[in-house]
Amino acid sequence: MVDARNAEMAELATARANVYGLLTAVFQEEPSSSFLTRLKDPEILGVFEALGLSLGDDFQDLPNDRLHEELAIEFTRLFLGPGGHISPHESIHLDRGSAKDADLWGQATVTVKRFMEGAGLAVEDDFSGMPDHISAELEFMRKLCEFEAAAWTREEEDTALNCQQVQKRFVEEHLIQWVPSFCDKVMDMARMPFFKEMAKATKGFVDYERENLANSA
Repeated sequence: MVDARNAEMAELATARANVYGLLTAVFQEEPSSSFLTRLKDPEILGVFEALGLSLGDDFQDLPNDRLHEELAIEFTRLFLGPGGHISPHESIHLDRGSAKDADLWGQATVTVKRFMEGAGLAVEDDFSGMPDHISAELEFMRKLCEFEAAAWTREEEDTALNCQQVQKRFVEEHLIQWVPSFCDKVMDMARMPFFKEMAKATKGFVDYERENLANSA
């Protein structure tokens, strides 16, 4: 039987992994009909409401095929272009004093890739994007949280705490350095409540993670 504290820590890590998984899906590609159905589950909508988030009347009222079409257009305008879009890549949002850092597949991208590989959780071969894409970074954190949860369940406390240290470093060295400003830009440019509120949720969660991991790791 798992120790009560370890069981609680495993539950928390699993809950955090689930949030990272949801946010990954938001920014990875245009929302699919199945994903929209999942988000319309009363339990998930209740969580959004508790967080002070509203996805708008259209989200509730429009049939999924129509909602999918409108959100696909918005997703393309916001994140893909052409022109005037918000790049969802860390390297584009950083200013570290070198032009190379602000290029796709520049030094900043390589740094993220090496961090992931060093943790033994490299980007999947079938992922067509870059390791510093926001969805790749959020997915990386999801996997780390799942790994932590499994360690708590096995009562391998040192492994779980080491995993928290990796998470803490990644949040401090990467996510917190650019995701909040990225989310601010999305909130400014988004026309539909869905992406405004998801950006708000992402910014809030990353800030929560910074404080949570600073206090626990």
